[in-house]
Amino acid sequence: MKSEELKKKIIEAGRKAVEQLIKVAKEDIIKHDPEDELAADRLKNAAATKKLAVFDAFDILNKIDQEQENINLSNNTSSILKNL
Repeated sequence: MKSEELKKKIIEAGRKAVEQLIKVAKEDIIKHDPEDELAADRLKNAAATKKLAVFDAFDILNKIDQEQENINLSNNTSSILKNL
């Protein structure tokens, strides 16, 4: 399998990972169940997890965009060279 094909599969998987991280970030920290009392440390961990999910999603998305641009540039260069 060519490197470009592998990169495209990695990009696809990365986009799915970002979608999952968005789901984590959207999840309520505090449930509306009066019997479910969150301890302060659990609340702090939940907030930290959400923060990490958001930052990871942006990091992954930035890397995906860079790799997609590299693939596009490579394809454009190849097509220009073929036309010479």
